[in-house]
Amino acid sequence: MGRGKIEIKRIENSSNRQVTYSKRRNGIMKKAKEITVLCDAHVSLVVFASSGKMHEYCSPSTTLIDILDRYHKQSGKRLWDAKHENLSNELDRIRKENDSMQIELRHLKGEDISSLGHKELMTIENALDIGLASIRNKQVELYNMVKKNQRILEEENKHLNYIMQHQQGMAMAAGNAREVEGGYHQRAVRDYNPQAFRLQPFHPNLQERI
Repeated sequence: MGRGKIEIKRIENSSNRQVTYSKRRNGIMKKAKEITVLCDAHVSLVVFASSGKMHEYCSPSTTLIDILDRYHKQSGKRLWDAKHENLSNELDRIRKENDSMQIELRHLKGEDISSLGHKELMTIENALDIGLASIRNKQVELYNMVKKNQRILEEENKHLNYIMQHQQGMAMAAGNAREVEGGYHQRAVRDYNPQAFRLQPFHPNLQERI
């Protein structure tokens, strides 16, 4: 007895819906891989679950961007708005400029110049001369800056030495003054005689009593 026909409608039970999604997703991913291998087809598959989780598959021989570009060209449908197209054009322009700059850089290094003509070689030579002159000017500027900084450091060093010498001189003078004051005090103590200050009686009665 064959299987009954399944009615295609939304599964209300969330658990059953999730189980069915997982099975059907794995099945369609398997079919995409099979048709890629069996038929040499370019396949890109993107599936979003109700939860927002994304699952994708793309044939190993291509990319999703390439498939979208091919779809855009063959179907004639606008996949991007004008803003995105302008951004894409700007990216293409930047890539081309970058490639051109990489080629010029190799030429300036002396690489891949065997196919260049006389005019192109003269242009490279002029660019190198300008660059060399700029480098020399920068070297002179740096040299002058170093000399200026050396002079500033020498002046600061002289100023600091002067301050140190001045402070040392003041300290020595203060020490000498203390030594002089101490010597004077010691002499004064040594020369002090208490007998020299003894009172002599001058009253006649006091002399008679003595």
